[in-house]
Amino acid sequence: MMRKSCLTTFVLLFFLAACASSKPPDWVTGTTVAAYPDDQFLIGVGQGDSRPVAEDRAYAALARIFKADIISESKDVETYSNLEQQGVAQTQRRLTVETLTKVSTDKLLENVKVADTWKDPKTGLHSALAVLNRAATRAMLSGRIAELDDAIEGHLKESRATADKLLKLRELHRAISNLITREALNNDLRVVSGRSVSSQVSISGLTQELERFLYESVVVAVAVGGDHADAVRQAIVETLVREGLPVSARLPGETATVDLLIQGETRLWPADLPDPKFRYVRWCGDFTVVSPENGKILASIARSGREGHLNYREASHRALGVLKQEISNALVKSFAEQIYGDGSSDSHPPPAACPRH
Repeated sequence: MMRKSCLTTFVLLFFLAACASSKPPDWVTGTTVAAYPDDQFLIGVGQGDSRPVAEDRAYAALARIFKADIISESKDVETYSNLEQQGVAQTQRRLTVETLTKVSTDKLLENVKVADTWKDPKTGLHSALAVLNRAATRAMLSGRIAELDDAIEGHLKESRATADKLLKLRELHRAISNLITREALNNDLRVVSGRSVSSQVSISGLTQELERFLYESVVVAVAVGGDHADAVRQAIVETLVREGLPVSARLPGETATVDLLIQGETRLWPADLPDPKFRYVRWCGDFTVVSPENGKILASIARSGREGHLNYREASHRALGVLKQEISNALVKSFAEQIYGDGSSDSHPPPAACPRH
């Protein structure tokens, strides 16, 4: 009798445990979690065919909370990336928002943990609960914002004290970049704690200061020699202007002071290749970015290639189009690095692309 009673009790307990395990937890069935109250935690729930997939989706659910806030609060940042030409601003805004989102979520997700998982015994569907502690995250964000404020203040002091134009541009640009990062973290702080830390400077204000200095104080000239020099020079100038970089339409000799000089040469010539159907034209371009004040070469680029068509005229037309695009894009990248980057000269310039004869 005693043995039968114990067996009955064991079966009953097993049955109750099985029933309990099949019952979904509150975070699966609802939007609130008793163990992680909303005033102390942010939560994200993910589901998938496997536990890793469910956990990844739980992380993503939390990240979307911050991404939505960044997009809604990014109007001031859009001022920074809003170039004059139509069609560019939208792309720039999208890229800036993506950058802000990455800055935001990469750091925040370090503080996220998977607090619980559950598998539905009937469907086999996995669920995962990701949680973010508000207090710990608030402390982390506040500390990082304070660090950025100190860095921004240092960059602005340096930019306003120096007489070196390139250094001033770099320091202003670094201040704006840090301020954009600060904006992302401040948005996160607003989501986590319901409050934010105001800044004494604004992205739009520093952007206006940078643009004003660029167009009032910095003179960049472009000099091109060789084949189709005028067409190539025009393409370079238009590309620099389209990207929001300062460049003078005047030739180097037409202005008294030049802060940076982009100079180079281009060549196009028929390529003698054994192809009975197509004719080919080779192209090349060698350019440098020079500081006329001391003759220092800040950057060098060399590009070459070939284009083919049924006749030399069309092949030459294609080669010129590719040459203008390749040279202009390479110069924009190099020029931007010199103005906004570390500003170190290229100690190992590329070999010349154009043959010397």
